[in-house]
Amino acid sequence: MKLNISVLLLIFCVAACAVTSKAKTSPEILARAAVSADPNEAAAAIAELRETGPDGLSILLRIHSDEINRQITTPAVTPEWQRLSSALDAVSQQKDSYLSGLYWYTDLNQAEAAARASGKPILSLRLLGKLSDEFSCANSRFFRTILYSNLEVSHVLREQFILHWQSVRPVPRVTIDFGDGRKLESTITGNSIHYVLASNGQPLDALPGLYGPESFLRSLAEIRQLHERLKRVPAEARFQMLDEYHRASVRTLTANWLADAQKAGGKIPEYLLPKSATTGTARAVEIAPLAVTKRITEVSLLKAITRDAEALGVVTDEPTWTRIALQHIGDAKLDDRSFSLILRQTKDLFPIRRSSDFNPQLRLASLVQKLQWSIAMDTVRNEYMLRPKLHAWLAVDPARANLDALNEKVYAELFLTPKTDPWLGLFSPEIYNGLDGAGVTP
Repeated sequence: MKLNISVLLLIFCVAACAVTSKAKTSPEILARAAVSADPNEAAAAIAELRETGPDGLSILLRIHSDEINRQITTPAVTPEWQRLSSALDAVSQQKDSYLSGLYWYTDLNQAEAAARASGKPILSLRLLGKLSDEFSCANSRFFRTILYSNLEVSHVLREQFILHWQSVRPVPRVTIDFGDGRKLESTITGNSIHYVLASNGQPLDALPGLYGPESFLRSLAEIRQLHERLKRVPAEARFQMLDEYHRASVRTLTANWLADAQKAGGKIPEYLLPKSATTGTARAVEIAPLAVTKRITEVSLLKAITRDAEALGVVTDEPTWTRIALQHIGDAKLDDRSFSLILRQTKDLFPIRRSSDFNPQLRLASLVQKLQWSIAMDTVRNEYMLRPKLHAWLAVDPARANLDALNEKVYAELFLTPKTDPWLGLFSPEIYNGLDGAGVTP
């Protein structure tokens, strides 16, 4: 009888320990442990929350929502906030994720599994550096501020897409030492691209470089509609649907560019001018018809698809681009959350000068105005010059179904930073600079 009681006591103790152990690792407790002043305790909790997936980030955001909301309205750097923001960034794998609340997969296989389970498409970002690091490439830093922090954009990304990022290569960093203690550090060169993928990893469409929030949202809505249509057709018909979608997209983009250039008073290729002097607008853009035979090469097809866009690119000068960008300045408007992040990042920048004619608020407003102008310019250039080429590749290029091969082509031929150039165009041994070894550190 004594033996039986001892056995029962042992079983009870083991069960109690198991329950206690489980309680210690509950998501709520992990969310609080993730901001512990003990780095080992915090690291272990963060790792568990990351493994939990998007739910782990949601719990962390919910438990600390009061502090996050305070920081959005009244930014302040405290040791507690530094620990919380670091925990959020590690679990989400995105810097400044306290505003976006976005969970990013860094393993494409996991992202594809999540896409299959949810029925959602994948938004896959390729960038230089890491999205979780402050010094990722410039475009990805702008994405964090302008797109992911935007309330409407973050909601759409969180609810309608599975998110994934992958680094193409390390981002080049430069430090300028002024010799008196002052230093400037930044990144140089590099570009990023958002791909929208089916759950099997097949590229459906792509947005190269920086876009304003409104333009980004419109494009994502169109691509998501394509994704839903593709799910309703047999597998053998999907390539034809994609081909038609990409060719139609080139026509639409080129027609929009033509209309904007006319409105801006820019030059128009002669063959696109109205045939009748009484006609007020240029003719509708059409892709030159080609009979698809064995004699038609891939290059011929690409040239035919992008013919009108290429012709417009030749004659659109800088003044015209400026006037076109002004037509789309509304697409680049920042919301309050993006503005709050800019305010946090620049709070120590403007008080440096102290004089009667220096107004920090006006300087900040000027900075934001210039930024929005730059976003508008990037948006129209990327949409009109780069995206038609992407659509053409996605229509006829042999690499269109292979994301890695397509991305290599994008970086080599669209962004002009091929994998074969380890210096990203920043150094050439054929240019003399008067330094031993040309200043290169092996």
